[in-house]
Order: sequence, then structure tokens, then C-alpha cells
Amino acid sequence: MDTAVLSTEHAQSGAGSKSVLISPSAVDPLWWRSAVIYQIYIRSFADGNGDGTGDLAGVRAHLPYLRDLGVDAIWFTPWYPSPLADGGYDVEDYFSIHPSFGDLAEAEALIREALALGIRTIIDVVPNHISDQHPWFKAALASPPGSPERERFWFRPGQGDNGSEMPNHWVSNFQGDTWTRTTNPDGTPGEWYLHLFTPEQPDLNWNNADVRKMHEDVLRFWFDRGVAGVRIDSAALLIKDPELSEIPDDVKPGEHPNTDRDEVHDVYRSWRAIADSYEGTRVLVGEVWLPDTERFAKYLRPDEMHTAFNFDFMARPWDASELRDSIDSMLAAHAPVGAPSTWVLSNHDVTRPVTRYGRSDTSFAFATKRFNTPTDRALGTRRARAAALLSAALPGSLYVYQGDELGLPEAEDIPPELRQDPMYFRSDGIDPGRDGCRVPLPWSGTLPPFGFEPEGATTVPWLPQPEDWAAFTVEAEAGDSSSMLSLYRTALSIRRSHPSLGDGTLTWIDSDPGVLAFSRGLGFVSVTNLSDKAVDLPSHVRLLLASSTLENGLLPSDSTAWLRTQH
Repeated sequence: MDTAVLSTEHAQSGAGSKSVLISPSAVDPLWWRSAVIYQIYIRSFADGNGDGTGDLAGVRAHLPYLRDLGVDAIWFTPWYPSPLADGGYDVEDYFSIHPSFGDLAEAEALIREALALGIRTIIDVVPNHISDQHPWFKAALASPPGSPERERFWFRPGQGDNGSEMPNHWVSNFQGDTWTRTTNPDGTPGEWYLHLFTPEQPDLNWNNADVRKMHEDVLRFWFDRGVAGVRIDSAALLIKDPELSEIPDDVKPGEHPNTDRDEVHDVYRSWRAIADSYEGTRVLVGEVWLPDTERFAKYLRPDEMHTAFNFDFMARPWDASELRDSIDSMLAAHAPVGAPSTWVLSNHDVTRPVTRYGRSDTSFAFATKRFNTPTDRALGTRRARAAALLSAALPGSLYVYQGDELGLPEAEDIPPELRQDPMYFRSDGIDPGRDGCRVPLPWSGTLPPFGFEPEGATTVPWLPQPEDWAAFTVEAEAGDSSSMLSLYRTALSIRRSHPSLGDGTLTWIDSDPGVLAFSRGLGFVSVTNLSDKAVDLPSHVRLLLASSTLENGLLPSDSTAWLRTQH
């Protein structure tokens, strides 16, 4: 593994130690503009009770680890009661905690304990759909066509003879059909219901007043318990064309029958009003997958969401011109609405950077995921280290998916019988799905479960860990100055302490082909070398940090350096 270079001033202070972390004010109104936010996929973070599933007790026990890493907030993927047909994104009850994870009292305690360490809590809200086990959907199935219970969803009669054909031909985000037919009490075929994802996730009808009120109640319930914000899943999908028309070949902006319709912005204006009624800034963070940057920016107007995930940067290949184009276009898109961009390299849906960047195609697209794709892990690790520093130096907020700070590769050898992701099953086993980035974290030891479970536990983790992960444990990396964990701790320490980093502006510096160099305010320069040869560094007074060891003062290929350019 490459050796990271640490400046004397940070080496002396102990990068990532409590001494360099400043707890933010509980009511700092702009905390979100520069925040480092750590994503917790709770089933795989840490198991506190030994049942093989990560839980709130495990997170609470490791809050000091997150403090020392240097994060400002933690974002939990859904922690609610759920049949887990889609990893918790099929919510059965928004006002409680999944019993495998703990209970409401534990969640409240975690929020308080994290805030005491300077770490805010963000939770996931899934407004497009709920679980088919939710009381609302059970009531809808038990009620006749046209009933108020069914009006909360999209029930429709079928087309063709005896209604045997689906109401339309929309394609699921998980591949396959978007409609499932019900069965009447007498056993005859009934109406169909819409689900843009799995049949276990019926879509809600956002034209219905009950649906809007319930979600407003959800926001207040969790804001009252101290959460600092919500991440909004599939945020552009809520509003549907009431006619459920087919998708035309040439869709005009705002008129797609199920995505990014203009009416969706009324929902987020009402949510913003609720968030703004609370002390401090309670942020709305959107998951908005849109190729049109102007349409994307509309979600970030001052009376709607605070930020939205910038997936464009994450999906681009490891190429200087591509990455610069992404950076420029996203900063330009955010500028008119005054919102900061977010930067993210992966999440619980995406192939991990160490694996992705080691492939011939270093971009990311769900449609192209396949088994047995060759990967050069050493190359991928080198690039992932460089990408970590590049993204951390960009203006705005930064998201870190759990395990990326350890340099975990994608777990690709999960036996078919142990896979759980619906993307794998709905593709008939062609798509490997998302289980590979959701494998439980390794904390200590040399054999599975690598400290994920308490000592003496006899239940195996819910997904198997690769046997060769001993080198990736927190225990192993914490004592290794060249490890990915040490790189992240140092980078986040510098990012927190340097006045030019976080929110602000960026100025490009002329550089060699294949090199991205920019300054942030006075005295800080970041240089990323994506070319195939080592390059000179700009004039500087100190090397703050590098993702690879310099070669005779030159920055090697696939490396990033942070420089201080003024005393």
C-alpha cells in the first residue's frame, strides 16, 4: 500500500484525535454547507447483541470511532420496522424502530450521545412507497375498488380481455413489471396496483391528503426527537400523471408521467416550512437522479431542499476531462440557487471505489453491473485514495459511505443462496445486485466475523465477510500510518481545520494534460494526477498530505497532493 505523507503540524497534533475536532454549535445554521456526513447502513455497521445483524447498540458503542474519524453527522439508511424485502426501504411503520436494530428509546439515546460528541443525526424517509405490510396497504387490499383506503395508492383495472393486461407498460427501476394484480375475496382476479420498485413496495398516491399529512407527521415526530435532517429517497418520483399515461419517446421537462413532475416541488416547499419551524437548521437532503442539471437545481431553491446528492461525479470514469466537466457543471448548476454541492464516491447501492476504479470501465451505471468483471485491486486502491482527497477538497459537503474509509473492496463471492438484494433476483441472476457493498464491517481480529459481533457470539453475520479482510480491520489500519483509515483521518482533520476548505469557491490552476489542479481560497492547492506519468507540483511551502509517496519530488500517476502555498 502507498505511504501517505502527513505534515509535521498534523502529525504532532495527532490526526483524527479529539484535540483537533471542534464540536459544532447545536444551532449553527450553516453546519450543513461544509459537513462531512458518514453513511451508516445499520445492518452492517456493528452488531451489539450477537444476533448477526448490526444494531443501534453497535453504533452507540462505536460513536468514539466516528468522532475520531472527524465526521459532523451520520446518516442512517431506514431503521424502521420492515420486512426487509428491499433492505428496509419497504417501511412498515415510520414511528418506530425495527426490533432487530433496537427500540425508540435507544434511537433517542443515540441521537443525544452523538450530538454530545459533535455529531448530528440524519435519517432516511422513503415517501414514494411503503411496505405491502403497512396497515394502510392491508386495509386497501381488504377494501373495494374506489374506496378511500385504495385512494392512498394507485389501484387500477387492467386492460384487455377480463382486465388481464397491466394498466400501462412502465418499467421498474429494479427491472421487470411495475404492476401486480390483486385477488378479490371470492378468489377472482382483481385490480392492479403500481410499484415502481418491488411488488412489496406499493407506490403512494401523493394527490391524496392522507399521504401528505402522514409524511408531515413523520417529519415532526423525528425532528421532535432531535434529528438534524432527513435524506429523501427517490425524491423525484412522488408525483404521477393521474392518467398514468405511457412514457412518450420525447418527454418534455416536467411532463414525464412518473419522474420529476413540476408538481413535486409543492411537496418539498411544505416540508421546508416544517423544517424551518424548528430551532437550528434541520436539513432536507434529496436523492435526485436527474441528468438535466437545470431540473436538478430546481429542487435546491431556497424554499425547498437544502442539498441533493451529486451522483454525476460518482458515476464518471477516472478521467481528468470527465471529472473536471462534472465538477464545473455541478458547481454551475448549484450557483444560481446558492446551494452547496455534495460530493460522494459511493453508497449502499454502488460498487465500492476500490473495485470500480480498478476496472477497464471506471464509470458506474446500474445497467452495466455484471459478475466476473476483472479488477486490478492495487490500481483501484491507489485511485480510490486519490479520489478521496480530490473529493474532500471540493467546495461543499462530503459524504463517506461506511467502509470506504477502510478501503474495503466489493465483496463479489457471496454464494447465490445468501444473496438478498432484489436487483439480483429480478434480473434472473445477471446483475450481481448491491449485496457486495453491504457486507458487515471488519473491526478487529484475523478471522470472520472480524469483531463485527461481540466476543462469544455464535450467530454468523447476515452477509458473509471475505476471509481475506483481516488487513482491512479498523484495528489493523488504526496503527498503520500508510492505511486508508489513516489517510481519511488526516484528510478530515485538515479539512476541518483549514479555513479555505468546505463551503466556498474553487479556482482552476493551469496544469499538464491529465492533471486537475485548483486552489481553495488563500494558501491551499489540491493536485490530482490522472495522467500516466509523474508530474511536477506547483510552488508551495509545505506538503500537507499526499495519497501516494512522492517520486523524487514528483506526484506519481493516480495520486492527489494537498499543498500549503503560503506561510
